[in-house]
Amino acid sequence: MPVDRRQVLCMTSASLGLCGINQLASKEVKKPIKIGQIGVGHGHASKLSVYRDSPDFEVVGIVEPDPTLRKRAEGQPFCRGLNWMKREQLLETPGLQAVLIETRVSELLENAKACVLAGKHIHIDKPAGESLLQLRQILDIANQSGLLVQMGYMYRYNPAIILLHEFLKKGWLGDVFEVHCVMSKVVHPEARLELAGFNGGMMFELGCHLMDLVIRILGRPSAVMGFHRHSASIADSLLDNTMAVLEYPKAVATIKSTALEVEGFNRRHLVVCGTEGTFHIQPLDNPVVQLSLSKDRGPHKQGTHVIQLPQYARYVADAVDMAKVIRGEKLSDFDREHDMLVQETLFQACGRAKE
Repeated sequence: MPVDRRQVLCMTSASLGLCGINQLASKEVKKPIKIGQIGVGHGHASKLSVYRDSPDFEVVGIVEPDPTLRKRAEGQPFCRGLNWMKREQLLETPGLQAVLIETRVSELLENAKACVLAGKHIHIDKPAGESLLQLRQILDIANQSGLLVQMGYMYRYNPAIILLHEFLKKGWLGDVFEVHCVMSKVVHPEARLELAGFNGGMMFELGCHLMDLVIRILGRPSAVMGFHRHSASIADSLLDNTMAVLEYPKAVATIKSTALEVEGFNRRHLVVCGTEGTFHIQPLDNPVVQLSLSKDRGPHKQGTHVIQLPQYARYVADAVDMAKVIRGEKLSDFDREHDMLVQETLFQACGRAKE
């Protein structure tokens, strides 16, 4: 029996606090939040366009001290027409409330710390730097100052993930005993050289997104094992074929990420198996759910069904959520403990030493 698409849309939207609320149509005119961006060296730096298009934000400027990176970005649509400035100038901009940190991964935490010390809410792109100690300091400062630290894990507000957590909250899948997920792509030679500097290779680069999802589903693992291989014929040191296994008292989770998979985007998936049902999302970037249930659950009937979901645009819901938190309309959905646990578990999966 097909699932009523309107019911699914309402469930996913309601959990985001968006059902029946349209920012553009709202009668209440809210003053835009002044925001800036530090860095264009991250692969996701172009997300700034989401904030430029949002009525919730006013982008006041952008920072990039590296002349090569700046020159490359100046002609891109997400940067066009913006005021380029030094970090100190941005942080001293009257009324500035928030900053997106989109530098190279090695520079994320130093810039994030400067921002929270200046009293600004921040969005840190992934993975959250290379120092657990420094990340912990940033989260502590932000917590003491009442500041938001939002991590750039791009599937948090995916409508299929939102629907999954509705099922988990209601116990409709029974006891979860298995989580399996894959996130891969083909990484070209030039980009491989930069990623080769990361301990854990592709697990650190892409597996972090999946680690965020698994930790939210199952919590702290009792043990973590990482498997890292260089499988390409290319003569570099990138660990391009990786897997992590997370053990729990009654469940096992596996995370796989490679730099080698042709059409890897289409096979990015997350499968959650419980004693009463299986929830399979594939592909993650344009989500479709295959749902199997042992009995009727709400509007969802026993058996196997495909649920079509609305087109997913990365970071749009993250920006909406950031605005709501900054305005005091809600609390963040992801607290300090979750973000630290994700990074600690990721370090274990990548064979990085604890600090």
